[in-house]
Amino acid sequence: MIDIESLDFTKGDGLIPAVIQDASTFQVLMLGYMNREALEATLDKKRVTFYSRSKKRLWTKGETSGNFLELVDIQQDCDDDTLLLLAQPHGPTCHTGNQSCFYQKDFVSEEPLFFLRELEQLIASRKQERPDDSYTTYLFDKGVDTIAQKVGEEAVETVIEAKNNQPDEFIGETADLLYHLMVLLAEKEISLDQIIKRLKERHK
Repeated sequence: MIDIESLDFTKGDGLIPAVIQDASTFQVLMLGYMNREALEATLDKKRVTFYSRSKKRLWTKGETSGNFLELVDIQQDCDDDTLLLLAQPHGPTCHTGNQSCFYQKDFVSEEPLFFLRELEQLIASRKQERPDDSYTTYLFDKGVDTIAQKVGEEAVETVIEAKNNQPDEFIGETADLLYHLMVLLAEKEISLDQIIKRLKERHK
C-alpha cells in the first residue's frame, strides 16, 4: 500500500486528487479528492471514500446507490500529492448510470484481452439482473447442466473445425466456446483472475 506520512496534503489545502481506475480494465472511472481521514477510511474499510467539497464531509462512493468501489490497490505519484487507486466497481460509477464519469467517448483499450474483462462484467450483470430477450439470461435460467452441455457441444465443434482448413469458421467456434465457458465460470462463481492465478502457479 502507501505511507500516509509521506503524502503532501498541504498543496491542496488538506486535499489531494485521487484518480480511480477499474482494476480489471484499467478504465478511468472518476476523479475525487481525499483528505487524510478519507484516505484512512478507504484503507480501513477497503471501500473508496472521498472528502466531498460540496457537502463538507466524508463520502463513501455508493453509500446511497450501493455502487461501491472496492479497493484493490493504491499508489502515490512521484510528487507525493496525487493518488491512483485501482478498484473493483460494484455497478455504474457515474451518477448518470454510466460505467465511467468519462462517458462522452467510449473507452477503447489498445489491449484486446481487456475485452474479456468487459465481457466477464457483462455476463455477471446478466446473471444478477436477468434481462428479458437475453441469451445469457436464458442460459442462467436453465442452470449449470445446460450451460455445461453447451460448453461440451462448442468444444466438439471447435475440435471439428480445427481439422478443417477454414480459419474463419474455427475462429467463430473458438469464440463460441470461450463465451460459453465464461458463462459456466460465472455460474460457478469463479473469476478469470482465479484461472489466471492457477495458470501462473503451473507456469512456475
